[in-house]
Amino acid sequence: MKISERWAYPAVLVGVAGHASSEFFAKLSGVAGPEASVWRYLLGGFGLILWALWDRDSRDLLTPMRVEGWRIVVLSFFGVTLTYLAFHWALDYATVIQVATVTTTIPIFVALANWVINGQRPSTVKIVTGIMATLAVALLLTDGALNALAGSGQTLWGVLLAMACAAMGSFYAVMVKPVMARHGGLRIIALSMMLGGIGLWLLVGAAWGIWVNPLRLPERPPLAMWSLLVLALWNTTVTQLMWFGGISAAPDITRASYLFFLKPVIAAALAILILGALPSVLQIVAIVMVTSSVFVEIFWPKLVHR
Repeated sequence: MKISERWAYPAVLVGVAGHASSEFFAKLSGVAGPEASVWRYLLGGFGLILWALWDRDSRDLLTPMRVEGWRIVVLSFFGVTLTYLAFHWALDYATVIQVATVTTTIPIFVALANWVINGQRPSTVKIVTGIMATLAVALLLTDGALNALAGSGQTLWGVLLAMACAAMGSFYAVMVKPVMARHGGLRIIALSMMLGGIGLWLLVGAAWGIWVNPLRLPERPPLAMWSLLVLALWNTTVTQLMWFGGISAAPDITRASYLFFLKPVIAAALAILILGALPSVLQIVAIVMVTSSVFVEIFWPKLVHR
C-alpha cells in the first residue's frame, strides 16, 4: 500500500484522530504504562506485519533488512521502543489531557528535526506557531507545578516523559522518511513497529520484570481485553500506517505535521465523553492556543499580503 501525495494530508488527519484516542484506551485497559506499551506494539506491530504480507507490493520484508537492517533496528529502538515507553509511562503520572496536549508539540520537534537533519530552516509562520504551542506547554507545566504545591509531585514527571516522547517520535519521523522512500511506507512501518514492539517486550521484561504473553490476552477482563485490542489494532496498526505513511508522502513534512495540533480538541472531547474528566481552566487555555496555531498556519499567507 502506497499513500499518494494527493491523499497524504487526509491520511495524516486520520492518524491524528487515532493518536487522539490512544490515551483513553490505554487508561481503560487498566494496565500500567510500561506493560500497556508492550501489549500495544507486540499486537499492533504483528497486525502491520500481516497487513504488509497481505499487500502484494509490500510483502518482501527481507530485502530492507538485508540492505540496511541495522539502520532500521536503531530507528525502531529510538523511534518506537523508547518513544512509546515514554508515552505510556507518562499516563501513569499526568492526566490524559495533559499528555495529549504535550505530545501536540510534535510539529515543533518535526520542524527542528527537519532543520537539523535536512537543513530546512523553519519559515516565519512555523516559528510563530511554534512559539504559540510552546507557550501552551508552559501553561501545562505551570498546571503541574500548582499540583505539586498542592501535594502531588508526579504530574511534572509525566509531562516531561510526554515531551520526551514528542521529541524522539519527531526525529524518528524525519529520519525514517528516506528509508520509506527507498523501500515503501507500509513495509518499513511494519518492520519498525514490530521490531520496536520486541524491543519493548525485552526492555520492560528486564527492567520491570513484566514478561507479556500475548497468548494470555483472552484471560484478561473483557474491558481490559477489548481496550488492548483497540489500542493495538486501531491506535497502532491503522493509526501508525496513516500517520507515518502520510507524513512520508507529504510534500511538506512540517506542514503535514501541523495537523497534529488538532489532537487536543479531539482528546478533550473524548475525555469528557468517555472518562467524564473535565479539563482545568489552564488546560482549556492551552488547547485553544495550540489549536489556534493551525489557523495561523492556514491563513498566514492572506494575513501577510494584506
